[in-house]
Amino acid sequence: MKKFLVGLAIFVAFAGTIGVFFGGDLARVAVFAYMTPDSAFDETPTPIAPDYADPFHWAALPDRKDSADLLPAGMAASDPASHVVDVFFVHPTTFVSSEGWNQPLENDAINKRTDQWVMRDQASIFNGCCRVYAPRYRQATLSSFNDMDGSGGQALDLAFSDVKTAFEYFQTHYSKGRPFILAGHSQGAFHGDRLLREVIENTPLVDRMVAAYTIGFGLKPQQNLPVCSDPSQTNCQISWNAAAADAGYKIGAPGDICVNPLTWRADKSYANFAQNTGALTYADGDALQPGVVDGQCADGNLIVSEVRSENFGFMPFGPGNYHMYDYSFYHMNIRENLQTRTAAFLAKTMIDG
Repeated sequence: MKKFLVGLAIFVAFAGTIGVFFGGDLARVAVFAYMTPDSAFDETPTPIAPDYADPFHWAALPDRKDSADLLPAGMAASDPASHVVDVFFVHPTTFVSSEGWNQPLENDAINKRTDQWVMRDQASIFNGCCRVYAPRYRQATLSSFNDMDGSGGQALDLAFSDVKTAFEYFQTHYSKGRPFILAGHSQGAFHGDRLLREVIENTPLVDRMVAAYTIGFGLKPQQNLPVCSDPSQTNCQISWNAAAADAGYKIGAPGDICVNPLTWRADKSYANFAQNTGALTYADGDALQPGVVDGQCADGNLIVSEVRSENFGFMPFGPGNYHMYDYSFYHMNIRENLQTRTAAFLAKTMIDG
C-alpha cells in the first residue's frame, strides 16, 4: 500500500508541475501518456482468467475474515449469516502501471492494495446490512481511460468480462435468488453501470436489486432505471463525485447523476455539516468524525465547501478533487441509508408477496 501511495504521489507531483505551465487537461494527458504501456493491447500477453469457484479470486467473502469485516470504533459486529441481502461490490482501479493493460491476478502486491485500501475503506461500509462479495478481476490499468477507443477500451472490455462472469457466478452460486445491492467505485462504478445496462435492466434481476451504488464515475441516467430521489426508494441508481468548487479537475459533468449522500435526493439543495453523521478513513484510525464535510449537487458534481479534518488530504487527481474519499466522507450516512433502503425493500417485498 505504501508503494502504491508513493506512486500516486509522484503522479500528483508530475501532473501538478505540468499543470502549472499547460493547464489541468493537458497535464492529465501527459501523465497518462507516461503511464501507458508501450505495446498495444493485442501485442500484450493476456493475464490468466479468474476462476470464481476459487476463493482466492474474491477480495471479500462473507464466510471468511477479511478487510471488508472492519467496523468503526464502538460499533458491534453483526453475523453475516443474519443478513438477508447481499452486496456485489466492484473495486476501483488499484493497478497503476505501464507494465501491462490488465492486472495479473497472481500479483500479490496489487491484491494487497485492493484489500488494505478498498475493502477496508469502501466495501466494509456494507457489512452492517449485507453479506459482502467482492471479486478480483483483471482490472484495466489507470491510463486505459485516456484511450477508450483503442487499447484502453479493449483492456476495459476484458475487465468487464470478468466482472460479468463474477456477477453471474455470484447470482448462481452465492445469492441464489436473494435480494442484492450492486455497488462499486470509480472503475468499479464504470463496470457496474455497464452491468446494469447489459445484464440487469429489463430482466427479473431488477426486482431483486435493492439499489445500485455506482459511485465515483461520471454516469448518465439509465434509460430504463430511475435515479434514486429519496432515502428509501428502491430499484434505482445512485452516484456522486465529490469535489471542491474550484477543483482544477472534476470527474462529474453536467447531466451526470448526482445523488447527495447527506439527503439522498437528486436535487440541488444544500446539506450542511451537521447532516454528516460520520466520516472515516481507516488510514487514520477507526474513529468516526461527524461534520467533516457538507455537500451540494451542481453540474454533475457533489460540491464540498470545506473539509474540517486533517485526515483527508491525499488528492492524487489534484487539489480539490476528493475522488479518493467519495465513500469515506460519508461513511456513516451510507451505513444508515443502507439500513433504511434495505428495510424499505424488504417491507415492499413482503407486501407485494
